[in-house]
Amino acid sequence: MKIPSMEKRKTINSLLGQQYSSQRISSMWYHYDLSRHAAEALLLSNGTDGSYLLRNSNEGPGYFALSVRAKDSVKHFHVTRKDKSYMFGFNQFMTLQDFVNHFANQPLLGSDTGTLIVLKCPYPWRVEEPSIYESVRVHTAIQTGRTENDLVANAPSLGTKEGYLVKQGAFVKVKLNVEPIRTLDLRACSAVQFDYSQDRVNCFCLVFPERTFYLCAKTGVEADEWIKLLRWKLSFNRICGRNLRPWVVH
Repeated sequence: MKIPSMEKRKTINSLLGQQYSSQRISSMWYHYDLSRHAAEALLLSNGTDGSYLLRNSNEGPGYFALSVRAKDSVKHFHVTRKDKSYMFGFNQFMTLQDFVNHFANQPLLGSDTGTLIVLKCPYPWRVEEPSIYESVRVHTAIQTGRTENDLVANAPSLGTKEGYLVKQGAFVKVKLNVEPIRTLDLRACSAVQFDYSQDRVNCFCLVFPERTFYLCAKTGVEADEWIKLLRWKLSFNRICGRNLRPWVVH
């Protein structure tokens, strides 16, 4: 991970409205310009349930994002700056130090999906790394005549999400279930859209060549989030030509 220079850290901390000397605690888990994609990869690969970090949001100056691992997904929450205070959820913190101290009490968060998350431990922006490197024993080129323009980057964004859905009037996810009931391969899905034909509210459907799956979320907001995420994954696959992992419905 690239560590910001001292001058850059001072500049960022000035934007946060705090002197650098009072910023040392929050800098332990403030990851500066870490992207949403990198935050998800970091927390899913190295974090645990309840791990969290603070980063800049792409919404613009004064906006921050709290990324939290919730089991096998990562959820993102807005932290906004209002005048000289910080707004998070239903709470207002007069200083960034108050905001940081709040997390020492392991707060409990609840989202529109009904998921409850306990913020257990911050993920530090600086992790001790061993100075161990492998020795090169074989080094040859498989092809010749290629240039940098022939390189194709491959790192599909994760876009994780968990939640409870209802299928054809029966729950398709039970808390005690470990194995998925069914796997839906999004590579074969042609459309995701709201549906009003099932005489149920908050319903949407996934259209496949052989059948259409009708799913219902708990709220309209939750259904809209599912549709946006699934449509994004479908468009990402079509544009980039990359294979999507199958979507697992528990």
